[in-house]
Amino acid sequence: QSQLVESGGGLVQAGGSLRISCSASRTIFSSNAMGWYRQAPGNQRELVALITSSGSTVYADSVKGRFIISRDNAKNTVYLQMNSLKPEDTAVYYCTAETTLSFGAKRNSWGQGTQVTVSS
Repeated sequence: QSQLVESGGGLVQAGGSLRISCSASRTIFSSNAMGWYRQAPGNQRELVALITSSGSTVYADSVKGRFIISRDNAKNTVYLQMNSLKPEDTAVYYCTAETTLSFGAKRNSWGQGTQVTVSS
């Protein structure tokens, strides 16, 4: 029952850039990996990028080299800088706080999502 608030979604032309943000509480921010998933029509929710408390990052192959995940510890905020956007990037982007439990199980808290639409 965490509160994650996304912002910065919108409409952008193909080839353009957009930065979306996710604000969390200090407790959530410091005790979880933070990241972004997205869900496009007809698709399952998929991992876009993840950043751990130690700064390690993971990116989906489809966004590697174009997207950058970062964090501002002072603001308890995670960012996703999206460059060279493509129409196939159109999706609802969800912020997540992810904790790894015993036996590798994951526990995720989710934001409400922010719509990113890339026009051709």
